[in-house]
Amino acid sequence: MISDKIKLLEQIAETAGCYVDRNAELKKYTTFKIGGKPLSFIDVPETDILVKLVEFATLHEIKYYIIGKGSNLIVDDEPVNVVFFRITDDKLYLKDDDTIVSSAGVPLSKLCLFAMENNLSGLEFAYGIPGSVGGAVFMNAGAYGGEICDVIDSAEVISAEHKICRISQNEMELSYRHSRFMNSNEIILTAEFKLKKGDKIEIKSKMDELMDKRRSKQPLDYPSAGSTFKRPEGSFASLLIEQCGLKGFAVGDAEVSTKHSGFVINKGNASFNDLMTLIDKVKEIVKEKTGYTSKKERIKDKK
Repeated sequence: MISDKIKLLEQIAETAGCYVDRNAELKKYTTFKIGGKPLSFIDVPETDILVKLVEFATLHEIKYYIIGKGSNLIVDDEPVNVVFFRITDDKLYLKDDDTIVSSAGVPLSKLCLFAMENNLSGLEFAYGIPGSVGGAVFMNAGAYGGEICDVIDSAEVISAEHKICRISQNEMELSYRHSRFMNSNEIILTAEFKLKKGDKIEIKSKMDELMDKRRSKQPLDYPSAGSTFKRPEGSFASLLIEQCGLKGFAVGDAEVSTKHSGFVINKGNASFNDLMTLIDKVKEIVKEKTGYTSKKERIKDKK
């Protein structure tokens, strides 16, 4: 039975030093503060442990999903028949004078601060993006004219065959909010960033400037998944949404932010259905009035 297999997986994880939340609610682990109960939720602090747990899950046909900071996810608030592995490995070090090696579980802002402290420039754009390094590589995160593809040199991954291997930047198929990892079943473990020597004071000044922009323009005081819609080619999602008069448009406690129309926020107790109904309605209206389309990944499994 699947429940017996889950119990054995949890036992293996705990014996290896993992934290297991058997009564997890995913709203606790996502920045949208929406999400139901998974089969199990396991914090994994080391690469070799993750390899063993993934191998076990695959062998016993247990569905699993890898997360970091939970900042770009929309998760069903019904029970989700998936085991969630959260990578918590947070190793961070200099490989040489201009190269940083970061574990996937490192918060992106921590990586940016580490680069600044070592007088390395190139990651300023990422300061304030509320995700992990692994998630940032997975989606080629970007802001203010910069993207991960501009600074990443390589990544260490668990392959679909459960082998640890290295992927170079030019093999990652990085484009706007996209990478090969979205379709390859590979799990990002570490990333190497090739940066440029800079001045700590100037780097800090740029990071502070961009953070001030975030605070002034984005609804950071409400749960969200960041900018909710991909930028359509030839325009900007927030501009199109605002032009369609959808600022403040709401379904239940899910609302198009009045501060930044590219953000959908949870004003308190938004449900998954509130959120998806709102997102689908916004997409429908924008497409009807402007012809543009956009999308957002979601996790939904009621089987």
